[in-house]
Amino acid sequence: MKPICLTILVIISSTLFIKAQDFILPLWNDNIPNLIVSDEVEQIDTTDIILIRNIQNPDIAVFLPSKQNATGEAVVICPGGGYWVLAYHWEGTDIARALNAKGIAAVVLKYRLPTSNNYIVRHESPLLDAQRAMRIVRYNAQEWNINSNNIGIMGFSAGGHLAATLSTHFDNGNLQNTDSIEHISCRPDFSILIYPVISFVAEYIHKGSMNALLGDNPTQDMLEYFSNELQVTENTPPAFLVHSTDDPAVPVENSIDYYQALKNHNISSELHIYSYGEHGYSLAIGKGHLSEWIDRCTDWIKYITNDNQSN
Repeated sequence: MKPICLTILVIISSTLFIKAQDFILPLWNDNIPNLIVSDEVEQIDTTDIILIRNIQNPDIAVFLPSKQNATGEAVVICPGGGYWVLAYHWEGTDIARALNAKGIAAVVLKYRLPTSNNYIVRHESPLLDAQRAMRIVRYNAQEWNINSNNIGIMGFSAGGHLAATLSTHFDNGNLQNTDSIEHISCRPDFSILIYPVISFVAEYIHKGSMNALLGDNPTQDMLEYFSNELQVTENTPPAFLVHSTDDPAVPVENSIDYYQALKNHNISSELHIYSYGEHGYSLAIGKGHLSEWIDRCTDWIKYITNDNQSN
């Protein structure tokens, strides 16, 4: 019986170890801000790309490389979906595993959507959730083998808008809050924007994302506040941008104008424009050299985080 018991113990220990690598944490404890409790139920569509809508309890899925492979960088990932749904695996967990393969910790954010009926102020929930995710990762950096100065935000399409919004609308934390996590800065150290929605005032706006976030009749002030090319300052973190010239949904000018705004403020960034790809290609597997964007991205992360350390 002893060998059997030992085998069972090894299996249990191995299972616990594997679960310790990938785990889910709620973003908020008891008091979720900007929330009205409703009878909505979260929905998951597994027909093709796994889509999640009507999110009631936002969370983060944490993917950590082995301690021996960990490089100290981490990325919070915001899947896209037009602020209507989240392409959770396509632009979330698949990306996290690709980053893990390079030793980079990855955290997939399941953020609340303004098209649900559970908000007090329509546009506030996504940004509140992104700010909280950044604070949680930085708060747990030592335990997760992460350098607290090398934590970035990544987003795809409307998730790219959220990532750019966090990059231009962050704070240094609130020391008066009784929650110690809220004492932590939510400023990303870098941002990665993949075919992102950026502007709500230019002629190339993505109306679906704009209407989802701000409603049908937003004020000019709100349009400008969430046009992130207008919100760049000298404190905005550097960015890595990927877009395709033939994108029919979110025109490439979104990335070009954000890059230009960063350049105007002398912020080191990279913009990669591909001649093909259209929109929503995730890792672009099977799409020729477009699939190399993830390698260029991880190369840039190493470069920019080394620069952070030297400064």
